[in-house]
Amino acid sequence: MPREITAYSNPLIKRVRQLREKRHRRAEGLFLAEGLRILTEAREAGRLPHYLFFARDSAAHPLVRTLIAEVEQAGGEAIETIPDILSKLSGKDNPQAVVGVFAEFARPLASLNRAAAPIWLVAERLRDPGNLGTILRTGDAVGAGGLILIGDCVDPFSVEAVRASMGALFTVPVVQADWADFLGWLRAGPGQLVGLSLDTPTDYRAARYQAPCFLLTGNEAQGMPADYAAQCDLRVKIPMRGKADSLNAAVATAVMAYTVLAQLGD
Repeated sequence: MPREITAYSNPLIKRVRQLREKRHRRAEGLFLAEGLRILTEAREAGRLPHYLFFARDSAAHPLVRTLIAEVEQAGGEAIETIPDILSKLSGKDNPQAVVGVFAEFARPLASLNRAAAPIWLVAERLRDPGNLGTILRTGDAVGAGGLILIGDCVDPFSVEAVRASMGALFTVPVVQADWADFLGWLRAGPGQLVGLSLDTPTDYRAARYQAPCFLLTGNEAQGMPADYAAQCDLRVKIPMRGKADSLNAAVATAVMAYTVLAQLGD
């Protein structure tokens, strides 16, 4: 049976609230995810939270009942609480019906099977959690093999990134690596590295793509370093017909991903 917590001073509530900060997530190896849709996506992907917080008025929802039952069956804990505490945990004035505490699950580069998908996404020094979450959603939509984060990227387990991913964090493998390790792994087998760049004459629609294709998106403000660009097998640009000099990083990634998918015939 779920226990009830209604006190803001409860030690578990204080501990879970701290997971909004990266240093506490790293120390605990845990992160927060909120919302029935995201937690249901996680459950369907085989991941259940260690702790499931829910409001009393949402307990009758069939998906919430299923989550409660499966969390408890797996040895986790379901906890009934009040909307104000859910708001404190999620950091939102209008809290979702459920909040879950999950174990982090970043994967090593060596665990990836490049033959598993024709498209892979690579992001270098991505700083905006909304962009990261949206790129994960794109990866899920196009059936990408995974998202490889290069260098000092925003934490994929931050509340904002998890929220923006709309559950794709649980369906798209995420790997964090430095450039040298990634390049060594990539060149040890087949794989075309395609960089999105403004400094190239090659239109993205005229290029020829090969599977497995690794789409590299650079930092939002600075783009990719020149030495990274030099290592690409192909650099392409998306032409700008208006006054803007480039697209948002997540939007550009989506345009490229669907272009590659269409050309490869999948």
